[in-house]
Amino acid sequence: MIWVLMCALISLSVADEVDTDLEHSRTIYVTENGPRLSVLSQQAKVVSQRGGNATLPCTIQRDQAMPPNRKMRIKWTKLTSDYLKEVDVFVAMDYHKRSYGRFYGRVHLQGSSPLDASLVITDITLEDYGRYKCEVIDGLEDGTTVVSLDLQGVLFPYSPRLGRYNLNFYEAEQACRDQDAVVASFDQLYDAWRGGLDWCNAGWLSDGSVQYPITNPREPCGGKNTMPGVRNYGLREKEKNHFDVFCFTSNYKGRFYYLIQPSKLTYEEAVGACLNDGAEIAKVGQMYAAWKLLGYDRCDAGWLADGSVRYPISRPRRRCSPTEAAVRFSGFPDKKHKLYGVYCFKCQY
Repeated sequence: MIWVLMCALISLSVADEVDTDLEHSRTIYVTENGPRLSVLSQQAKVVSQRGGNATLPCTIQRDQAMPPNRKMRIKWTKLTSDYLKEVDVFVAMDYHKRSYGRFYGRVHLQGSSPLDASLVITDITLEDYGRYKCEVIDGLEDGTTVVSLDLQGVLFPYSPRLGRYNLNFYEAEQACRDQDAVVASFDQLYDAWRGGLDWCNAGWLSDGSVQYPITNPREPCGGKNTMPGVRNYGLREKEKNHFDVFCFTSNYKGRFYYLIQPSKLTYEEAVGACLNDGAEIAKVGQMYAAWKLLGYDRCDAGWLADGSVRYPISRPRRRCSPTEAAVRFSGFPDKKHKLYGVYCFKCQY
């Protein structure tokens, strides 16, 4: 009897020690099921051109055990350089569909299956370039993926008649629009630099930064002993600071051409000559697009809409840009000078 009582006391003592240890150290294991809905894109980037169409892929993967949900919501937004702001593009829930702003009437879901949330964009504009987010909400489940829309085109540096470093950011935006272009992105500038662009004047980019591309380091352009690259001044005050701008343009619907005339023209005569031919005087962006995308080549200096005089050379030769293919710039001459021809542009609708 005494032996049984001793065993009981020992058991209680051990139990008390175990309980005391548990109070000070307790491990809790939580098991969580994986996501029942995911959203994927088969391509990270889609390439198109102005005036073309593009399909941004977005596929829904849904747990088969989930019941059908007519209220599953698909939303597409366009991301901006301000990560807190997104631009609404398209929303669909069952039979209810809506497109927004400048995308109105130009976007719809591909809808090849109930799980296909791919977005089709038609009649693409320069402003459509950028990153898009596909978001799917199905009850308590949701998923997102991001797709980039890139455009074939050409980047070009631009400064106005007033000269170097005379544009704040908003004036730079307008200057590009006036030349049938938009302010370029960093990725577009970087691609141009990789393609050989070397330009020593700093210019605005679409994110509000100021940068310039150097392939041949030299003293006035960041230093002779520096590495080639895209030089970055960082983000600048959009109203206060003044620089040049890098513009970007893409394919156009129309005809760019040099108008044959019996004699040279003043600027006003050049404008009138294009109008009489059923066209308008061409813009800088249209000349760059014709040169880069169509291989346009003409060794005649001609007026453009901004009052500058330029000519495009895609086949370098003596007296016509002998060292490189380029759009040659002759400056902003007095508009009364009767020394140049004219480049015109005729739209095709």
